[in-house]
Amino acid sequence: MSNIWIKKPMEAYEADIKKSQLKRVLGKWSLTAIGIGAIIGGGIFVLTGTGAYYNAGPALALSFVIAGIACVFAALCYAEFASILPVEGSAYAYAYGTVGEIFAWIIGWGLILEYAMGSMTVAVSWSGYFGKLLKMFGLHLPAWLTTDPQTYLAAGNSGFSMNLPAFIIVLVVISILLRGTKGAAKANNFIVMLKVAAIIFVIVAGAFFIDPANWTPFIPEPTVITENGVSHSAYGYAGIIAGASAIFFAYVGFDAVSTQAGEAINPKKDVPFAIIASLLICTLLYILVSLVLTGMMHYSDFNPLGKYPDAIKAPVAYAFDIAGQAWAGYIITIAATVGLISVLMVMIMGQSRIFLGMSKDGLIPRTFSKVNAETGVPSKNLMILGGVISVVAAFTPINDLAHMTSFGTLFAFTMVCVAVWVLRVKQPNLQRNFRVPALPVIATLGILINIYLIINLSIEAQTYSAIWLLFGFVIYFLYSRKNSKLQNGGFGETFKAEQEPLEEIEIDIDNKD
Repeated sequence: MSNIWIKKPMEAYEADIKKSQLKRVLGKWSLTAIGIGAIIGGGIFVLTGTGAYYNAGPALALSFVIAGIACVFAALCYAEFASILPVEGSAYAYAYGTVGEIFAWIIGWGLILEYAMGSMTVAVSWSGYFGKLLKMFGLHLPAWLTTDPQTYLAAGNSGFSMNLPAFIIVLVVISILLRGTKGAAKANNFIVMLKVAAIIFVIVAGAFFIDPANWTPFIPEPTVITENGVSHSAYGYAGIIAGASAIFFAYVGFDAVSTQAGEAINPKKDVPFAIIASLLICTLLYILVSLVLTGMMHYSDFNPLGKYPDAIKAPVAYAFDIAGQAWAGYIITIAATVGLISVLMVMIMGQSRIFLGMSKDGLIPRTFSKVNAETGVPSKNLMILGGVISVVAAFTPINDLAHMTSFGTLFAFTMVCVAVWVLRVKQPNLQRNFRVPALPVIATLGILINIYLIINLSIEAQTYSAIWLLFGFVIYFLYSRKNSKLQNGGFGETFKAEQEPLEEIEIDIDNKD
């Protein structure tokens, strides 16, 4: 029987870096922008509405605080790993070299869920903002072309329906990514500047239209929400925790930074910097925006079957509309419509690089590791992802997608906290350009908080995610274990580079972004 606990040697990672066909074009500020690009959008433009209505009410700001604290512990562990193993694959790659192949597979499988569901969630939300943008100019798409079948039928309609804008935007983003990482990074940098400016505008302008009555009570009494025949508890202190679990995927941006390590100019120094910087900047913005939003608009008005059915898809813009400031809605809607494209771009980039790493190791089909020599991107990989993500986004409700994404994120974060501790104990002499202070305390807190948040996810999310993981085990034992390059007695094609120590890359990148 093959050894499912086999570990990928550290020298194999060094060979990976040397033989990589990916182009190193990302400096520390481009990497930070990738993190911000993924973080700002998923939480502010998407989940502020769902988190306020389904979970915490005005106390959503506390949910963001809790989620942010939980992320800090995981982010520090990610940063140490990135300073040791600056390769594509993120938590999957980290686990492969520390706790073994079976754990690496489980994490990789969870990351696939995280990034796929995240991409689909953002695509659905982009559709909501795009629809609102069209309405501002007097154009109206029919409901059957902008709504998933489940929500369409729940609203009392009949017949065929799909979310066509969500379907199309995924294909547009794929076409951008196929042109190459450098061009995609430049587009992302521009969009990030636009988004940050829009968020600051929301905070400053929205503060003038806050009605303190919308914050009373700040923590609503616990209740039960029933929708589409499914009931779940909301509000109260349990709702705050559930909200933190549900919105957790909004912070996945710093994880996306680690997936781009294979394209970083000086990864051992710049990836840790970008991870921590993007997380701190965005956590502060999240807290301020959630306070402003729930102060402008009562949390109950985000009900998708209520008076403002589209508000849950475009919460920030609708809050200004309800406040009678339609002019601000134009600015926010345009910024969000453009800004969410960068979130989707980073999510799909991240997933394609995870697939790339897993494919190089033989755990998934080889086609996912083929890199286009001219553009330096895994073209077939991206096209397959685009096809799957676009179809699912067109036919699935946004709330189900968001919860399943959070499970994948929390699971990966938990395993990174475990793996970095294991590596520190087993190989204390490895070069670490960044070291987690008080690692036993930080790692333990990260593990406990992430597990606690997993427990507080909805039953539906836990059930679907458990099925996903079981399906992953089946694939591993039927395909991945048999095709693993390590299991077959060799390092594989990406490990055939010379085994001399990898030269440290020392490039001044201050002028590279």
